[in-house]
Amino acid sequence: MMDLRRVAMAIYAHPDDAEIAAGGTLARLAREGWRVHLVIVTDGSKGSDRRELGGEALARVRWEEQAEAARVLGLAGWRSLGFTDGEVEDTPELRREIVRAVREVRPELVLCPDPRVWFIGSYINHRDHRMVGQACLDAIAIPAGNPHFFCEELSHLEPHEVDEVWLSPALDPDHRVDIGETIETKMEALSKHASQGMESGAGFREMVKAWARTQGREAGVAYAEAFRRLVRRRRLPL
Repeated sequence: MMDLRRVAMAIYAHPDDAEIAAGGTLARLAREGWRVHLVIVTDGSKGSDRRELGGEALARVRWEEQAEAARVLGLAGWRSLGFTDGEVEDTPELRREIVRAVREVRPELVLCPDPRVWFIGSYINHRDHRMVGQACLDAIAIPAGNPHFFCEELSHLEPHEVDEVWLSPALDPDHRVDIGETIETKMEALSKHASQGMESGAGFREMVKAWARTQGREAGVAYAEAFRRLVRRRRLPL
């Protein structure tokens, strides 16, 4: 019988971010009986460089795509906080909404972006990713578990302390998760984001898979996802 007491939450900026960064891990956790929840911070309304596709129309499309991807991964639930794509800041309002989600769902484990400016080579991390990663760390470090934060707006929710935070993509990963049994689930979930070219973008999907193979070699397995692991209260058996 699956143990549904274990809870994880992924918090990312845009639809498809979680699938790219940690889709195999989320699918593995779900298969192992964890209740896995996803929080998307933005509305995804700027996730296209096509002039004819943007705004509310694109946001609706990406909402539908994310619902399908969540189904493929086996998530217990997901939500969008509805912040404007491309305009995310680490504000009290965003931290409050992250704290709200954490107190409602009460995860042991949170996965979120590394707030670094750059990664391997010359890749510049999207500002929304950086702001979401920083806001997550700022919300989880103290406010989520302290009743004196947001005591008026969230007085109906008990504080909750998260055991671990995993950052991905991470500049300096120190933990890798074997996703050999869920790599195809990850790729199927990615394919649901057709507005991002994932359905027909075999080149990008192969790049994602190649990166998983590279991380797998580091861990001695076929495919893996890499994280920076921050243990706050107790180390989870993963």
